[in-house]
Formats: sequence, C-alpha cells, structure tokens
Amino acid sequence: MCGISLLLSGDPLVVSPSAAAAAAAAEIHHSVKGKGVSVDELKEALLRRGPDNIGCIRRHLCADGTVLEGDGCNGEGKSGRGEGGVGELLFIGATLHLRGSEPVAQPLVSPSGSVLVYNGEIYGGIEVADDENDTQALFSSLECCCSCDCHALGRDKTCPCCVSGGNSVPQILSTIKGPWALIYWQADSNTIWFGRDAFGRRSLLVHWPTSDDSRFVLSSVAPPSRARNNSDATTNGFVSDPDMSDCSKASYWEELPCGIYSMRMKNIGKDGTCVKDGWIVEVNTHEWTDSSLNKLIKWERKLTVPNIDNSSVDGGNHHLSQNVVSSGESEENNKNGVRKIDLLSDSSLCSASCITQSAHEVLVALRDSVMLRTKMNTLFQGGSSKFGDEELAPIAVLFSGGLDSMILAALLDQCIDPKWTIDLLNVSFDGQLAPDRISAIAGLRELQRISPLRRWCLVEIDTALTDLKGESEHVMSLIHPSNTYMDLNIGIALWLAAGGDGWVDGSACLMQDGSRHMYKSRSRVLIVGSGADEQCAGYGRHRTKYRLGGWNALDEEMRLDVQRIWKRNMGRDDRCISDHGKEARFPFLDENVIKTLLEIPLWEIAKLDEPVGKGDKKILREVARLLGLQEAALQPKRAIQFGSRIARESNRKNFGSNRAANQASAGSVQIHQHMQ
Repeated sequence: MCGISLLLSGDPLVVSPSAAAAAAAAEIHHSVKGKGVSVDELKEALLRRGPDNIGCIRRHLCADGTVLEGDGCNGEGKSGRGEGGVGELLFIGATLHLRGSEPVAQPLVSPSGSVLVYNGEIYGGIEVADDENDTQALFSSLECCCSCDCHALGRDKTCPCCVSGGNSVPQILSTIKGPWALIYWQADSNTIWFGRDAFGRRSLLVHWPTSDDSRFVLSSVAPPSRARNNSDATTNGFVSDPDMSDCSKASYWEELPCGIYSMRMKNIGKDGTCVKDGWIVEVNTHEWTDSSLNKLIKWERKLTVPNIDNSSVDGGNHHLSQNVVSSGESEENNKNGVRKIDLLSDSSLCSASCITQSAHEVLVALRDSVMLRTKMNTLFQGGSSKFGDEELAPIAVLFSGGLDSMILAALLDQCIDPKWTIDLLNVSFDGQLAPDRISAIAGLRELQRISPLRRWCLVEIDTALTDLKGESEHVMSLIHPSNTYMDLNIGIALWLAAGGDGWVDGSACLMQDGSRHMYKSRSRVLIVGSGADEQCAGYGRHRTKYRLGGWNALDEEMRLDVQRIWKRNMGRDDRCISDHGKEARFPFLDENVIKTLLEIPLWEIAKLDEPVGKGDKKILREVARLLGLQEAALQPKRAIQFGSRIARESNRKNFGSNRAANQASAGSVQIHQHMQ
C-alpha cells in the first residue's frame, strides 16, 4: 500500500471534467493562492499509508513553455513559483514495501524526466518478475508509450503510432489486472496522467480549484485538518438528503470517478497565441481500451430469467463427482507446503449430488484469486526477519466467522505455507456477546477441524464507542468525503481491525500458552471480503427487489451495486485500512472472479424465495460446502456495523435509542457538527 499525491499550483487554468468546476476554475483564475491543505499535512497523512519511505519531486512550469526540475520536498510550495516559473507540480509518494526483492522509493524518475507515483498491485496484463517491484515494471511500460498529441487531447483512436503497433498510456493502464491508482508525468508530452482502476479498489481524491484554494490537488487520503474544516460547513441539524447538504456542496475533496484522465500542460491557446504568464491545462477523459474489461464494467449477465426448460432454480446444473483442481494448478504452486484443493475428498461433508458445476468454477476462480494475492515469493519481507517463523503471520483475514470470511480463510490456508500463522481479526463493541464474536469463535473451531495443523490466531479486538472520541475524529478524516453515520461506523470497525491490537485466547487457539493475553498482529496484508454481497445477492434489498420485480429487477439492483461500489465502499475502506500501514486485498473483486460469476445464470447465484441463510448467496454457500465448511454455509448475512454492534452503540449515543435511529433513517443521516 502506498500514499500518492500531486499539487498543481500557480497560474495554470485547470478545466475540469465537470462544468461547475470548470466555471469555478475560470472565476478564480489569478485569485489569491496558498489557502487550503498544506504539503506537510499531506505528507503526514500519506506517511501513515506508506511508512517505509516518503519522497517528493518538483517540476517548475516556466513562462516560455519549458519545464524545469525542482528541489524535492523543501518548502511549502504555496506560491507555485520557482525561479522564473509561473507554476509548479509537486509529486509526493509514500511507500509500503510489499513486492520485489529490494525496496523501491517513490516517486520514480526516468532519465527523460518523467515521474510516477503508484499505489497498486499488478496480477496480470503487465509482466512482473517474482523479484521485481510492480511500480518499476509499470514505469518501464509507460515510458515506452506514445507521447503524441492524440492521447493528450483524448483522441486515442486516431493515433498513427498505435495503428503501427505502439502502445498508448490508456492501453497500458487498461491491461492491468488488479487494483491501482496512479499519477504519471509524461515528460516528452508535458502531460499529467492520473486515474484509478475500473472498480475503484484504491482510493484517489481530487480537489478541483475553488475560490478558497486555486490549486488542483490529488491525494490518496484527506489530511485531518482539511476534513475537519470542511465539516465545519455543515448545519447543526441532521441532513438526510445528501443532494441538499451544505457539507456536500462545500466539500473540498471528491472521490475521483474510476477511469483514466490526462492533463496536457501548454502555454499556447486554441487560437495559436501564447498565453502571457500562464499555462492552459485541459483535462481529458479516456476510454478503457481492453474489450474484456469493458464487458466487466457493463456487468451484463447473459442468463437472467429462467425459461420453461430450466424454470426450477437447479435446472441446467451439471453435478460433478470428480475432484477439480485450479486452472492455474502446477507443481510450482505446490512448493513450500502449499496444498492442492481436494474438493470432494470427504463424502460425508458434501455429496456430489448437491454441488453444481458452477460452484466448482467459482471455487477455482476464487482460489486462483487468493493465490495471486498471497504468493509469498513476491512479498517483500523487510522487517519480518527478526521474528521467527513460529511467530510470523504475514497475512491476516478481516474475520466475522460469516460465509465470506470463512471461505477466504479456508482458501488462504490452502495457498500459503503451513508454517505460517493466520491472524483472524475480529472486532466487537459488545465483548463476547456481539453476533460477529459468537460466529467468529464458532468459525475458528470449524477452521481448526478442516485444517488442524494450521496455527489459527483469533484476535479479539474489543472496545466501546465512548472510549473512541479521538479515534472517531481521526476516522472521520479517513472516510471523508463520505460523511454518514453508517460510513463512520463501518470506518471505525475497519480501522480497528486493521490496527490488529487485541486479545488472544490461547486455549481456544490451541496455543502452548493457554492464557488470554494481549496480541498485536504484524500482518501487513489484510484479506477482505468486499464485493461478495454485491455480486451474489447478499443484501436484504436484493430480496425486496426480487419479490417486487422478479429476476430482472434483482439483476438491475445487483448491477447498480457493482457499478457504484467505488463510491460507496472501496475508497472509504481503502483509506481506513491503509492508515495503519496495511494493504487490503479483495479476492472477490478479482477480474476473473467477476467474469466467472457473470457467466453463471442468475438463478444459480441466488434463490431468494428460499429462507435467509439458504437462498441468498446460494453459489457461495455451495463453495463453502466444497471446502468442508458446513456450519459457515448456513450463516446469515450480517454487515460489519451490525455484527460488531457498533451501529447499536452509535444509535444510542447519537439518537438516544435504536428506535429513534430507525425513525431517522440513521444509516443515511449525515453527521452532527458537534461530532467533529
């Protein structure tokens, strides 16, 4: 996980993709500079995400159209003017070293003067050697891209270089499989490229120029002071309609929509005349060029409504009795104790007649996804050598004991060496009585049963909301620009889980020391189940849509959930987890997993006329049974804010009671000013 940022300051006129922001930018051209977020504030926030290294690179924009190198992080850069310059670019990169044999410091700079700050992982599309850092591999590919005007001006399809076999920046970025956000200065074309992957799995916020701060700013996270100042604009009462919210109108930061953007820096206007003492900066959006990715973005399922021949939900299924091995299985994958999946080795766990071919296909895709995200030969083990293997838990699971986290824990067990401990991070605001704590303890026992040789460490992270005033204010800055009580509750739970500070019951975890003792998880990679509910009909509203409108209504609601997950979930969750110098990885949002689920008929994904805990996420319940997780296969869906009981505590604190909170639709209510 890394933290990245760009500040464009000085006289350039930034024309943003939104008409409103463009008008605001035009109004404030040559207005007072220097207000808003400071460089030091940005660096402090980014350093929490990338604690291993932080660096800065400056580029000065000169009045004659040239670009000069600057002096790194020295100075605040508020004026945006170097010697003889009219503007300035400041790139900041904070790094968490996780891949490659050697640490790599950001920003990366090429001999031609190009600059890259990157936050992401590459699991396909660009070749990355086992001992190579993916940022370096990407930078090498980007430096070979065409730099002609066609791409900078958004006319990618007319580029003669690409017609003759060359690559453009959008083409390279479209091929990446995995989560990413980046900012890239292409020196040969004086162009800034920036964006985030098609599902928004890595955060990137944008500040368009305003009268308060005329700079253009990109950042992985909002510094606390700016988030608090922005919240001061809210009214004292509740605001339940976000479109009418003063806070939303006054927001300094926005979630950057998924996509690829470019800003061509030039001092020549459209009429060919030179702009005196200033630069023109035009923002262009670019289409994804990979056809398979575009299909995933559209999220269209071929088989949605059962016909007469397959009107029963199980119609058309092909039941399998043979063992199925991952499509990527090889002798290499089974080195160092990594085990193959013996799917139906115990007929007492699951008979062949209850398992569909589709469930096997999903299991294969999920297993490949977990394997890609947990290959230990690609993880940079800096700082872990001082711990013995018996103490090392390099990868943890955000763990409720529910269906999704149990599947991921079981698959992780099959993908990493048996010598390593797996930390199961569980948050409760009601001690041992919270539903998620009860299911986590039961889940621990089931995991111990199916994999008795693994050291499973259930980390019980207990707290009370009343003890978290300072922490709540900090998490408020992390979830920003999200600002509802639901966002805050989820953010606090995720932030606490990622911190890994809790207690371990040595007896329950079958440790030599059977006492209950304090424990700090050192895992730097956290496996998270985001995306399972959206793709497999796990929300209560999915059942409502199905009841009122049938299969087509259910399909449309699921598509809406997937296509807005970047804004509702992913940016917020990424910011909260990575604040501890941890990296969240999302196996359910792997491109091949999404593709596999879309190829399965909807009636095999879910059967919502059956009871809760059976028909919802039907396909994943079958996957759980394949893994021998009989109890987990029956677990009902519980969102983390309810399973941990933080929502109940929040309702009592902020609304007086659960009933009052329900009457006020607490989940969508924006936060009181007095909470800041």
